Amino acid sequence: MDDNQNHQNDNMNHDNEEQKENASIQNTEPETNGGIAQTARQHTKAKQTEKPPKQKKSGNLLSGLAGGLISAIVVVLLFTSNIIPDNNNSSTSDDASSENNQASESPEVTETIASDNAEAASNMDEAADAVVGVTRMQQTNIWEPSQKSGTGSGILYKKEDGNAYVVTNHHVVADAQEVEVALNNDERIKAEVLGSDELSDLAVLKVDGSKIDTVANLGASEDVKAGETVVAIGNPLGMEFANTLTRGIVSGMDRSVSTDTNGDGQPDWVTEVIQTDAAINPGNSGGALVNSDGKVIGINSMKIAQTAVEGIGFAIPIDSAMPIIEQLESDGSVARPYIGISTASIQQVPPQYRDQIQLPKDMEGGMVIAQVETGSPAEQANLQQFDVITKINGNEINSLVDLRKFLYNETKIGETVELEIYRNGEAQTVSLDLVEREQGQ
Repeated sequence: MDDNQNHQNDNMNHDNEEQKENASIQNTEPETNGGIAQTARQHTKAKQTEKPPKQKKSGNLLSGLAGGLISAIVVVLLFTSNIIPDNNNSSTSDDASSENNQASESPEVTETIASDNAEAASNMDEAADAVVGVTRMQQTNIWEPSQKSGTGSGILYKKEDGNAYVVTNHHVVADAQEVEVALNNDERIKAEVLGSDELSDLAVLKVDGSKIDTVANLGASEDVKAGETVVAIGNPLGMEFANTLTRGIVSGMDRSVSTDTNGDGQPDWVTEVIQTDAAINPGNSGGALVNSDGKVIGINSMKIAQTAVEGIGFAIPIDSAMPIIEQLESDGSVARPYIGISTASIQQVPPQYRDQIQLPKDMEGGMVIAQVETGSPAEQANLQQFDVITKINGNEINSLVDLRKFLYNETKIGETVELEIYRNGEAQTVSLDLVEREQGQ
């Protein structure tokens, strides 16, 4: 009995030791559910004491490798037999086809002179080679040789019979005693002024043609439209910047610009010009305005030089310039109808003479005759000082520009025109025969 009691005591002591061990584990690993945690710990402890055989682990690895290899072989067979289509290759092929279609359907790109178009560049090079420098020489006193008094530009427009011909502006060579032409190779040759016209601001020079290789390709200004690309070629600020090219557009056609040709501060002529925003600076006068094909469509002439104004330059249309150029080349001057009077607007008449002018109260326009030239058609028609011209062939005359424009554009030498005038407050009609102005008149 004592043995049985001792055996029971040993069992109780053993259970108490296990309970103490379990209690120490719970303190280091707190749990929310003691039963589940205890069961997990017991299961983990059992697994730690139980070691699985190595042979079984090796078998699982071989089985996994074999399964992966078989799967890879099956996938490859499916792709190679085209059972599963290759979407990536198909998409790439479709994209390439789409790009080719888009490329073929793209709109045609228009080449401009700023591109690498070899033909356009060649045309522009030729146009630049045909633009020369023009230097006006004047002698300040008889003891010194002539010196440079101004520079401009010119266009070689023709080579014939051993001579070459240059067109430039009248104001470039006005009052010159000698004229030099500077070629693109910096060689300077003497030039002869064949003729010059103040109203059109054109002049023609003749030079030795043996040293001239390139002449300009002349275009047609009537085909030019606003917005077209143009290039102004010339020598701005002198020969230091020879053959400068500035690009712009045609800003407007048929612009009318009033000019003062006699220096009295009053406009006495209107020039029809091409307006451009291509830079035209001092020294560009007489240079070429060319289109994108390198053809000359205008002769650079003037610009508006005001602080508040930018990009307004003008060129004489080549179509209106050519008839005058031909006359200057052959005759040295431009034949225009001639009347033989000096005129002024009513506002320009000095106050002490205004009582000599009698007009109806409703008459505001007209040109007052200030002087009648001896032997002129005006003298023969009995026109007198202080007569007021109000109409010519029924067209109203309010300024000298109106009178000149009608005479030079609407009539011809040899025609007879009807002038309506007021003399001493009375209206009269006078017939006048137009003749050509002779040299010295």
